[in-house]
Amino acid sequence: MKAPTKHKKLIAWVNEMAKICQPEKIVWINGSEEEKKKLEEEAISTGELIRLNQKKLPGCFLHRSDPSDVARSEKLTYICTKRKNDAGPNNNWMEPKEAYKRAREIFSGSMKGRTLYVIPFSMGPIGSEFSKIGVELTDSIYVVLNMRIMSRIGQEVLDQLGTNGSFTKCMHGKADLNPDKRLILHFPEDNTIWSVGSGYGGNALLGKKCLALRIASYLGKKEGWMAEHMLILGIEKPSGQIQYIAAAFPSACGKTNLAMLVPPEGLKRKGYRIWTVGDDIAWMRIDSDRGLWAVNPEAGFFGVVPGTNSKSNPNAVKAIQKNTIYTNVALKPDMTVWWEGADGEIPEEALDWRGRPWKPGMVDETGSPVRAAHPNSRFTAPISQCPSISFRLDQHHGVPISAILFGGRRARLAPLVYEAFEWNHGVYMGSTVASEKTAAAEGTLGEVRRDPMAMLPFCGYNMADYFQHWVDMGNRLEKKPRIFHVNWFRTDKNGNFLWPGYGENLRILEWILYRCEEKVEAVKTPIGYVPYPKDIDITGLSLPKGTLQELLSVNIHEWRQEQEDHEKYFKQFDSAFPHELLKECNSLKRRLG
Repeated sequence: MKAPTKHKKLIAWVNEMAKICQPEKIVWINGSEEEKKKLEEEAISTGELIRLNQKKLPGCFLHRSDPSDVARSEKLTYICTKRKNDAGPNNNWMEPKEAYKRAREIFSGSMKGRTLYVIPFSMGPIGSEFSKIGVELTDSIYVVLNMRIMSRIGQEVLDQLGTNGSFTKCMHGKADLNPDKRLILHFPEDNTIWSVGSGYGGNALLGKKCLALRIASYLGKKEGWMAEHMLILGIEKPSGQIQYIAAAFPSACGKTNLAMLVPPEGLKRKGYRIWTVGDDIAWMRIDSDRGLWAVNPEAGFFGVVPGTNSKSNPNAVKAIQKNTIYTNVALKPDMTVWWEGADGEIPEEALDWRGRPWKPGMVDETGSPVRAAHPNSRFTAPISQCPSISFRLDQHHGVPISAILFGGRRARLAPLVYEAFEWNHGVYMGSTVASEKTAAAEGTLGEVRRDPMAMLPFCGYNMADYFQHWVDMGNRLEKKPRIFHVNWFRTDKNGNFLWPGYGENLRILEWILYRCEEKVEAVKTPIGYVPYPKDIDITGLSLPKGTLQELLSVNIHEWRQEQEDHEKYFKQFDSAFPHELLKECNSLKRRLG
């Protein structure tokens, strides 16, 4: 197929990769509906996709992964820089020459008898100064169809690229899906990603975590902007004014649910409305007003399905009713899908995520329940189908950020919400974000896992330099967003959650906006500003007496232990760690007495 572009470097690169992989043919993806239908039919004929009940789930398909290929392969994910220190203690490192050599051996001849698809894609609105163009080469129709949902693809992107524009080279191949021959390699200095041996989304949709976070975080440091693992949410007040927040939470902390929040009955009387800009990634720049503006570089959701239902996330449930690719969920006899925690009754029988017969109550050889859907099963759906989608999703300018939230899962330590004293204190809060493990199967129950800014698996360079970049951005900002920490997961002595969460979290966002507008005072504590209970609107919410006070309490003894743990954690970064954050650490120690 003749290349639909005159970009000589792009054509040369495609030919070079084809020479290594030896595909039967090369197809350039143009993004048309006709092309989409053709690819879907081909994927159905090969078993790569299963067509679902088109009356109940129009435009929806099921994909089953190889059982060895169902999650991000973090141990096989590398940052390949000339100097090991540039990758930092937070990343696996491999020398670039060695990485290219090892991957080239696996890629060699791996596409014989297959088609090599060329996907030009834009992360962010096409033509926006925020946006970055990538070109992914892949032998997977599943990847093509997912990239079509997750990014802007096709001829329009090639036209924007022109004859000499820069792009991220994204090379992907399934090879034989052998875990021993699986590598996810990032070359920040070459603006290149090579992924081989996996078909799973996080390893294979190279515009997502690979480009939008690992490569983009490196480019952001170099070019003076930020690529963050954050949702973006607009809160419209009765006056019609919309304020935007960005929020970073580690996994299992309610990020997607917050991004699509539905106001609780008790606050609907005030006329609040929520606008979803994005649920996973924010690219943020300093604009001409010297404030921080953000875009969501993605065009779709790649969300975890288990636990998604009309209580936890009604907008997500509505968003995935059509034009959605489900991965590793259960298939019911009527050709619809099911997962643990879904709405409705548990099916009497189904095919599990591997395609094997399944019934409720089944146990494996160890006596453990057999899941119908894989715990990391996914939906890929266009963001445009979300009922709360923001009208500013495609605006080239993005949205102004009033507040940044960090959060973790802490049973006792962190209050429901507290505010940083100033920017660097907020950066310190973000750099110490942690969650406690929730099940013995995951390790020691209650063990604290640090995940700074929820970026630990996704920062494409040394995290000490990343923290410094946050400090430097604050120095350049005149209109700094206020920074807060939230914890929806505080429990009583019996392990019961004190806060109901879900839509009720809007009550806390309301207080955060009040603080941004300086409408309410707060209690100064050693860790930050905590609300007066009277300033949180609990209309329509039945909380036992004293619960709000307990949710907002700060235990000095426990925080002394926490501060000591911060010091130990920071030691891994050696002399590269920003002195500004060491100063914050010492200040906290002093305040705690």
